[in-house]
Amino acid sequence: MKKILFLFLLSFLFAACKKDKVDATNPKTLQSSINDMASSLSTLQQVKFNEALYILKTFGVEADGDVNELNALGKLINGLKVPGILSLADQVAQKNGIEWSSTGPPSLGEMNIFGNESAKESDPNDVSASSLSLEATEVPTDNVLGTQALQIVPRLVDSQGKPVIFTGAGLEAVLEVFSNGNRILTSKNLMQDNNFKGFNLRFASLPSQKIIDNKIDITVSVKTTKKTFKMSKIGVPVNPKALLMPSGSPDQNPANSTISDPTVVPVDPTLPTDNSGTNPTKPAADPKASVTRFLNNLSSQNLRGAYDTAENPSWGSYETFSNPTSGFGAVKNINVKNISTNSSSANSASVNATYDVTDKEGKTTALQVTFGLKNVNGEWKISSYKIN
Repeated sequence: MKKILFLFLLSFLFAACKKDKVDATNPKTLQSSINDMASSLSTLQQVKFNEALYILKTFGVEADGDVNELNALGKLINGLKVPGILSLADQVAQKNGIEWSSTGPPSLGEMNIFGNESAKESDPNDVSASSLSLEATEVPTDNVLGTQALQIVPRLVDSQGKPVIFTGAGLEAVLEVFSNGNRILTSKNLMQDNNFKGFNLRFASLPSQKIIDNKIDITVSVKTTKKTFKMSKIGVPVNPKALLMPSGSPDQNPANSTISDPTVVPVDPTLPTDNSGTNPTKPAADPKASVTRFLNNLSSQNLRGAYDTAENPSWGSYETFSNPTSGFGAVKNINVKNISTNSSSANSASVNATYDVTDKEGKTTALQVTFGLKNVNGEWKISSYKIN
């Protein structure tokens, strides 16, 4: 009887010592605490728990190498219990556009964040392929700013170059972007089947000062259980106007300077006047004042005011002009660097402007634009718009 009681107490103490939250004091306690937490779960829950840890280790931390990733993961989840880890993994998956949910069925194959496992008979990550193909296509062009991104799609192919069919995998896909041999961006995603949508590489995520000759080199690697496949594209052109630009100085922004009201046109005593005392046929104001007013209105998101400064057929109706996708409705603010009158006559003028435009997603693009203007009843109206 005493022996049975002793065994009962021993098992009780052993259960009481099992940890129910992450202890990231060191790698050993991290693994031990995670194993303790997993042991209290059902088989299905253990699979989802391991998937959640893999999502966090791969996409939730910024580190190079398995050891550094594990250390960063420990800091991220230290003190969390199973529900907290699952919830955090849901947030990371959603943020990175990964089709994974902690409440969904197992979908990532055999996950083990503490080391590589040999292929199992039912391992969906053990994909048999010959090589990796890679396509980089331009995302549809913005009418105002030009091409904004590339869609980069890798495909696992067989020896004949045909796509390999597989589903239910969790293959780590890594995109690296280089220019002149220097790595400037790394992104990760999960390839769960060969309909993988790939990576959307926004040019606004690439710093302009690090891009040489407006070209980049792209490398994508896909890791299966037995092998890592890699493919590169060299010398891929980018749109320099869509790259991330250094922040400008507001003090040097001509749009922030005090400008006399360009709607007030002084009287020229050498020309006849109408009853209002103004010259209706010849605009006396500098045409760049109309361009300045246009840019100021855009910067303050007064789209109606900006539209009223123009008579440009290519911009169409106000609804087309203010469209948040294809028009000027996406503009958040503008930092003007320079405005100068290129040419001017009685009926037409040309104005050059250099400025940075920031959209509502925070992307900044440097533009050099030539505005064409025409005399409309004594007022300069923007009649054309050309990005140089």
